[in-house]
Amino acid sequence: MRVSPGGRPATGYDILLRSGALADAARFLADRLPDCRAAVAVTDRNLQQYAAPFAEALRGVGVESKVHVVEPGEKSKSLESLHGVYEALLDLKADRRACVIAVGGGVVGDLAGFAAASYMRGVSLIQVPTSLLAMVDSSVGGKTGVNLPRGKNLVGAFHQPAGVLIDPDVLHTLPDREYHGGLAEVVKYGVISDAAFFGWLEENAGPILDRDPAVLVPLIARCCELKAAVVAADEFETTGVRATLNYGHTFAHAFENLAGYGVLSHGEAVSVGMTCAARLAVAREMIPPDVLTRQTALLERFNLPIELPAGCDFAPDAVLAAMRSDKKNVAGALRLVLPVRLGEVRVFADVPEEQVTAAL
Repeated sequence: MRVSPGGRPATGYDILLRSGALADAARFLADRLPDCRAAVAVTDRNLQQYAAPFAEALRGVGVESKVHVVEPGEKSKSLESLHGVYEALLDLKADRRACVIAVGGGVVGDLAGFAAASYMRGVSLIQVPTSLLAMVDSSVGGKTGVNLPRGKNLVGAFHQPAGVLIDPDVLHTLPDREYHGGLAEVVKYGVISDAAFFGWLEENAGPILDRDPAVLVPLIARCCELKAAVVAADEFETTGVRATLNYGHTFAHAFENLAGYGVLSHGEAVSVGMTCAARLAVAREMIPPDVLTRQTALLERFNLPIELPAGCDFAPDAVLAAMRSDKKNVAGALRLVLPVRLGEVRVFADVPEEQVTAAL
């Protein structure tokens, strides 16, 4: 599968999606990093066994390489962790022919990606997602970044990878909570751009929950195709097309921030956020209630929350204040992605705040 950011095939990159793809790590790297002289494989403490073969493969062809390990979880998506990746690159005396390899979930991908985007004003990046969320969403499209105490993803850059290597076999060891969280992003794709795919998810919910390889490969492939089409149309989120990928996320990022990063998983927050967004769309008579009903049923089938858990009873004013820091806002006005039918969403900047709080 080919991703052509901004519709430029010549500067695009490939997604290799196949069971057992990790076994092709050496060839994958050699084809995409012919001039690499130093590489850091960034991973978290639970995933070192997947990162080590990449460093070994590069050492085998004379590339100075090391594995840099961060702690699992959202707290590692920080400026402090970013500094650690820079130090690892400097330890190798890495110049602009260096490469950063992100081996992990969304946190590792965003952190390592921003390190690659900013070290020496930009070095090569390879994404090797190991979580479902990263496979279907964050590893494709070039968004990178870290969090600040006052908000999520407030520091970052667009930096496209040289390639993405996806091996769905690693999902069999993914904890249930993380796997189910990734399914929130999968449901999102159906709601925002592909009603037929949403129906396919409903029909195949059982095998999807069982992590059946026969459904995982087409599931991941369709999500990547939909994401690639958006990236081709709006690489830098300037036309509004790419903003549709943030369906539910304005609510979700506020919930994550207020709860403290790590209390809610990103997927759990997105699931609740999509519920709020669909509830708001029903209240505004933009969609019939059955769209909300079907979305709710599918999220619950995938063991995802549709309401905030106990202990996360945030005051509406606090949620609004957190939502106002969202990057999509313009001149202080909330911009919300809302469904207008199953398979289509639009960005709205005219939603009264009292309607937003009523949907919480």
